[in-house]
Amino acid sequence: MSGKLIIIESGSDASGKATQSKELLKKLQKDGYNVKKVEYPNYESESSTLVKMYLRGDFGKNADDVDAYIASTFFTADRYASYKTEWEEFYKSGGIIIADRYTTSNMVHQASKMEENERDKYLDWLDDYEYNLFKIPRPDEVVFLNVPVEYSIKLMENRNNKFTGEKEKDIHEKDINYLKKTYKNSLYIAEKYNWEKVECVENNELRTIEDISEEIYNIVKKKL
Repeated sequence: MSGKLIIIESGSDASGKATQSKELLKKLQKDGYNVKKVEYPNYESESSTLVKMYLRGDFGKNADDVDAYIASTFFTADRYASYKTEWEEFYKSGGIIIADRYTTSNMVHQASKMEENERDKYLDWLDDYEYNLFKIPRPDEVVFLNVPVEYSIKLMENRNNKFTGEKEKDIHEKDINYLKKTYKNSLYIAEKYNWEKVECVENNELRTIEDISEEIYNIVKKKL
C-alpha cells in the first residue's frame, strides 16, 4: 500500500517552502498521521554533488549556460538516491511524505530556459524520465506558493546560500532576469498541471506564516 506524496513548490526562491513544509509536518503529526519531511536538493547527501557544482557555476556562470535537459539529470539523480535510501520503504508502507521541492522544481526552473514552443516537449520528457524511467513516485498533490518575484528578490537579499552558508548567491539566485523568467514560467506550469495555488500576497503585503500554513493544511487534509 503506497502512501501519499505532498509537494510544496513555488516559482520564486525565498518564498517560504521550507517554513511551510515544517509547519505542515507539525500539524499533521499533531493529528496523528505517520508523516516524514524531505527536501531537495538533498545537500546532506553525496547525491547532490553535481547539483552543487551546477549551482556554484562550475559548468557555466549563468543558469542558461547549462542545457535544461542536462541540468535536469543532476536533480533527478539526487531525488532518486534520496527516495531509494531514505523514504521508499516508509512511503510504500503507507506513510505520508511532505517534500520541499521535487520534480516540480525542474518543471519550474529548467523549463524556463526553453522557448515556449519547446516547453511542453521538455515537460513530457521530464515526466517520462523521472516517473517512468527512474520510477520515483508521482505526487498526489502540489501546493504552489505564489510569491511574486519582486517580493522574493527582497526576501533573498539577506539570506545565506543553503549549501555554503555564505552570503554569495547561486547562479539561479543572482540572475534577476532568470528569476523573472522562472516566475512567469511557474504560473504557466501551475495552471497546466492544476496545482493548488496559495496566494501569499494580499493587499500588497505578505500574509502571515500561520495564515498561509492554515490554508495549506486545509488543502492537504482533503487528500488524506
